[in-house]
Amino acid sequence: MPREKFQTLTEQMFYTLLCLKEECYGMDILDRVPAMTNKRVNVGSGTLYTLLEQFLEAEMIRETKVEGRRRSYILTDKGRAMLEKECARISAQLADYHLIFGESSGEMSSEIK
Repeated sequence: MPREKFQTLTEQMFYTLLCLKEECYGMDILDRVPAMTNKRVNVGSGTLYTLLEQFLEAEMIRETKVEGRRRSYILTDKGRAMLEKECARISAQLADYHLIFGESSGEMSSEIK
């Protein structure tokens, strides 16, 4: 049985949706993701435009403007709920990590940094 689409998000998916808290163009997302992640995460243009189409179909984002080939998008309530679900999932993973390793206050060990 195939996995349900968007059950979890890749980093590229997560940060693309996060950028769309405010209305922006695809080209803006290509600049914002590396900026907000200190260049740890990049989204290629092919990946980005595929994701935007998939998010539109899933009603996680909506198109707000079309100016020739430039299109702007914004997050919908469904997209915001998906981000919140993903944050809860990641937070649970972090809590499990700290439970197993007995660390508190969310600090990483020097081996991980």
